Amino acid sequence: MKVKLNRWMAVAATLAIAAAAHAQVDVSKSTVIATSKQMNVPTDGKFNKFSAQIAFDPAKPAAGTANITIDTGSYDLGDDEYNKQVRGAEWFDAGKYPTATFVSSAIAPAGGNKYNVTGKITIKGKSQTVTVPVTVTQQGATETFDGALPIKRTQFDVGTGEWKDTSIVADDVVIKFHIVAAKK
Repeated sequence: MKVKLNRWMAVAATLAIAAAAHAQVDVSKSTVIATSKQMNVPTDGKFNKFSAQIAFDPAKPAAGTANITIDTGSYDLGDDEYNKQVRGAEWFDAGKYPTATFVSSAIAPAGGNKYNVTGKITIKGKSQTVTVPVTVTQQGATETFDGALPIKRTQFDVGTGEWKDTSIVADDVVIKFHIVAAKK
């Protein structure tokens, strides 16, 4: 009986520690922006809807996780006609692929408050394993996660048909994120 009780107490303690490490993301203070170049001019588009689940303890980074889901139909270039076009089949095809995701598989220290977060990014049903450099800033109970991930849009079939040609819209895209979270 004592062994079972100790085992249950250990499980309860582990769950309490894991729950304490989870962060509540404040999407009103967070941003996910994709920067591309059109005719060599940088253009930012903001994803207005996304969610993120983050569990991170700088003392145990390898135990951390990050899971981000982006609503591809919320991509906003600041113009209704452009927004309608990028949500269509040749770009994000938001009707068929309503979300893009990133799911971490490893977090490793990279010196100071920098970490390398490895995981799988999926856009339009195509997945790749990537490593994202992330800077974590902690102020009181608030943690901020900042990073930038360069990708090639054509590897995810973003920009097909006439838009597959990268002479007008460059292949290189940088996904920049600023995630603000409060520890629970």
